[in-house]
Amino acid sequence: MTITRFAPSPTGHIHVGNLRTALFNHLIARKHGGTFILRLDDTDQERSKQEYVDGIKRDLEWLGLTWDREERQSLRLERYRAEAEALKASGRLYEVFETPTELDLKRKKQLNMGKPPVYDRTGLNLSDADKERLRAEGRQGYWRFRLDLERIEWNDGILGDISIDAASVSDPVLIRADGQVLYTFASSVDDTDMGVTHIVRGSDHVTNTATQIQIIQALGGTPPSFAHHSLLTGAKGEELSKRIGALSLKDLREAGVAPEALISLMARLGSGQPVELSSLDELAEAFDLSQFGASPTKFDAEDLWPLTRERNQALPLDAVRDRIVALGVPADKVERFWRVASQNITVLDDLGPWWEIFSKGAEPDIAPEDADFIAQAMTLLPPPPYDEATWSEFTAKVKEATGRKGKGLFMPLRKALTGQAHGPDMSDVMPLLEVVKARG
Repeated sequence: MTITRFAPSPTGHIHVGNLRTALFNHLIARKHGGTFILRLDDTDQERSKQEYVDGIKRDLEWLGLTWDREERQSLRLERYRAEAEALKASGRLYEVFETPTELDLKRKKQLNMGKPPVYDRTGLNLSDADKERLRAEGRQGYWRFRLDLERIEWNDGILGDISIDAASVSDPVLIRADGQVLYTFASSVDDTDMGVTHIVRGSDHVTNTATQIQIIQALGGTPPSFAHHSLLTGAKGEELSKRIGALSLKDLREAGVAPEALISLMARLGSGQPVELSSLDELAEAFDLSQFGASPTKFDAEDLWPLTRERNQALPLDAVRDRIVALGVPADKVERFWRVASQNITVLDDLGPWWEIFSKGAEPDIAPEDADFIAQAMTLLPPPPYDEATWSEFTAKVKEATGRKGKGLFMPLRKALTGQAHGPDMSDVMPLLEVVKARG
């Protein structure tokens, strides 16, 4: 059975980079009828907050990325301790005492000697007496995983065959001096215990994957299939990290981006497949990791708006009826209003300004050279209410009285009545107009 997971840290809001990871894992699970786990990496009790847990769930639910199981790492601390003790007993987890300053000096010395800046395993040679002496000096020990110094290889679902020499990688720290279990270890225990079969994550985790493969093997588990998607850049290839706060799902949702637009773009971005407005089921059926490349992928938030417009303009009336009624649109005009306004919106919040125009009148947009023409034309327009024939009857009278025709006739009148150069057909607009400010 296919089991995937999304493991965010509840220390902030999900952004588009996180979403890509969540979406890929979700689509794999759904395509194969498997299980998608939401696993909250909340072992950092100082930074993890319930408001972010709630926000993560709200964002995923908004997108339709429902999960089959929820796990919290903070509830599994005893499990991590038990596995840590087993690794200590087997000699795979060993205690070290170097300070960050000492480690930095070691790295600089190695680089100056032309050697890779990896941990020199001094901790492996410490006797019990050495450790007691270091503790007496006020140092606190922390724990590293002893890698087997061999090549770590796997067939990556996106990057292809990967081979990393463990000798070029430092033994990873798995437990901090304060006892906090770090993600590399907690995740390995979880993936093993939960039977995770497929993991998709960013290409910045490739080295982590190499070490986690050995950790999972040391735990007696079978490493899952890994795939590493490319990292996102801005539209011009710039780093996205500096703008990532503005690209949180929360902010995109509040800006009016349609959830279908976001998942449709993120599921195809960088794959070479055309980006089309699609449902999650359609995206899952067609999802194929082999379509994606390793090169950085450009993300432009502006690409979300045409898809959002397409989705919103296709919504049935029942999906927006409550929103329209809340604007104050009379019951007998709701259907007409949606038919008229729907094809002239991008986000649903655009409906409000259209009802403002129809119900309270628009500020006329009258060019100086058209002032006399509009003043004359407005004497030929009766007061509301209007019907479907009003526009043609009105413009025919104005044409006869002024001699104007074509664009010179219709455009100034549209701008005078709606304040807009473009919009719905005026024959449909007139029955909705309750106030016309241009009449004076």
